[in-house]
Amino acid sequence: MSRSPVSPRSPPAVSRTRFGAGRMWPLWEWLFRIAPPSWSEYVLRHWSGRKVVIAIPWVWLGLFFLVPFLIVFKISFSEVRIAMPPYAPLIEWLGDQALQLRLNLANYTFLLTDDLYVSSYLYSIKVAAVSSLWCLAIGYPMAYAMARCTQTWRNLFLLLVMLPSFTSFLLRVYAWIGLLKNNGVINNVLMALGVINEPITMMQTDFAVYVGIVYSYLPFMILPLYNNLEKHDPALLEAAADLGARPVTTFLRITLPLSLDGIVAGLLLVFIPAVGEFVIPSLLGRTDQLMIGRVLTDEFFSNRDWPVASAVAIVMLLLLVLPIMIFQRYQTRELERRR
Repeated sequence: MSRSPVSPRSPPAVSRTRFGAGRMWPLWEWLFRIAPPSWSEYVLRHWSGRKVVIAIPWVWLGLFFLVPFLIVFKISFSEVRIAMPPYAPLIEWLGDQALQLRLNLANYTFLLTDDLYVSSYLYSIKVAAVSSLWCLAIGYPMAYAMARCTQTWRNLFLLLVMLPSFTSFLLRVYAWIGLLKNNGVINNVLMALGVINEPITMMQTDFAVYVGIVYSYLPFMILPLYNNLEKHDPALLEAAADLGARPVTTFLRITLPLSLDGIVAGLLLVFIPAVGEFVIPSLLGRTDQLMIGRVLTDEFFSNRDWPVASAVAIVMLLLLVLPIMIFQRYQTRELERRR
């Protein structure tokens, strides 16, 4: 019996068994079909499966984080000038065969010596830390109750936690202005009930900033805590109760230590974005004390001092490196524990 000839452009049979129909993305499968056999075999051997999945986020981070970061980092060593763009180039030609590199370190020394920037950094860290602790105090009981209720109520509570995020963030912050101002809803209700005789000043205060940040970032605390608490084994609590442990002792000795990873993750998810918050302090906060996000915006758009603004952004990112590393560590521990 005659054997049909094999096309020299056909990939090896082992490759076709590894990648059956419907297992590759449409674009990837199209490139695989039109490419020459050597390229197709190279892709199948070296750029298939896990490597492709890992390469996609790395390319994304390289394009949308690393490249912009390097551009801002370069501008932070430039000198301001009245031109477009409003900063001097780092490398200039002095002649036909000579280049001059100018690194201006005065932008960073200016941040360390000027009281405005130092106080803005410290105030931003303080507001973010206090807001994170308030989110923990409010979010932990909510997450614990959600993890202990039935499946029907659990889905409803999850929907209620995420429901405010379906509306615009800016609109939700503006709504707090109507609640906190002197003739707002809160003061009108308290005066109608006879609790106060004159309006309480709540707008343009630290209290208003804390309220806005806690309200906006509370889901970032509840969700990781709930994700951790609902995986606890109820048999541990039953065993502790059988051994005579009271509910408070059971919580402090079993539930709280097991939920430490969720607590750290929630604190960092609130703290990291709260440090650079701009909208809430601008609309609800004080005018005599600025957070670093407002200072950064003013330097870029009002003063048009891009080198100093870039230095402010780089220093703020360096301040967040340690919390990000801690968050990554606890995330890795959580993944290893699930395995």
